[in-house]
Amino acid sequence: MLKAGIFIDVENLSRNGGWGIQFHTIRDIVEAQNAVVVRANAYLAIDLEREGEDPDYQRKNEDYRAAIRRNGFHLILKEVRRYHNDQGEVVLKANADLDLAVDAVLQSENLDYILLGSGDGDFLRLVRALQNRGKRVDLLSFDNTSTDLRKEVDNHFNGFLTPGLIRSDDRTRSQRKRGFLYKVNEEQGYGFVAMRVGLGADDQRYDIFLHINDFSRDGRSVDNNGFADLKRRQAVIEFELKETEKGSQAVNAVEYTWDQ
Repeated sequence: MLKAGIFIDVENLSRNGGWGIQFHTIRDIVEAQNAVVVRANAYLAIDLEREGEDPDYQRKNEDYRAAIRRNGFHLILKEVRRYHNDQGEVVLKANADLDLAVDAVLQSENLDYILLGSGDGDFLRLVRALQNRGKRVDLLSFDNTSTDLRKEVDNHFNGFLTPGLIRSDDRTRSQRKRGFLYKVNEEQGYGFVAMRVGLGADDQRYDIFLHINDFSRDGRSVDNNGFADLKRRQAVIEFELKETEKGSQAVNAVEYTWDQ
């Protein structure tokens, strides 16, 4: 089996749609690649000043950190620093990118597989460095993912499409599915949707037909260029899955948005 390491920028995932992420599912993703988790690091900001002034805020965050640890992650806490910008406003900063990158390079010595959790394009050089060391590097991210980063890694797990990853996800109750257009005929207004059906790298189906007439935005139809743009942007599409004599079809489809 592959020896794996997980390096998760919790702040990046949370602010880009991953609030309520299930950390045990992250480990499940790695194990689905026929790998055993050797290292699991989660990088998280800590506001010591606010926690010292607000006991309820401190308790809430302590509970959150304890839950991450219970799922087998080692927490690396980055203290929030306060600065004044040119307008005199207080700016909070707690960037753990350098810590994550250094740890990943050093700890990769005895690893075969790395799962990086972040959509930040600053990690592009880290991915290349790890791959040059012969490591397989996969990416887990949500919204605002660097296109170059997504193309550079070996496999990309879109958090919005990964089963069981978000606690607040109501797909099971609604029976609506999510996927993305991977093939489009712009002139004729149709395409095919890829949908993840498991946690393995190849656990996806690509046979779901989507016609432009079955997609709407804000209750209105889109033109052919707008339809093709869904593929160009790798937009997440939410839909109902209908089985017909001709095969599987996506109906009542819309572009998925998350509450920011």
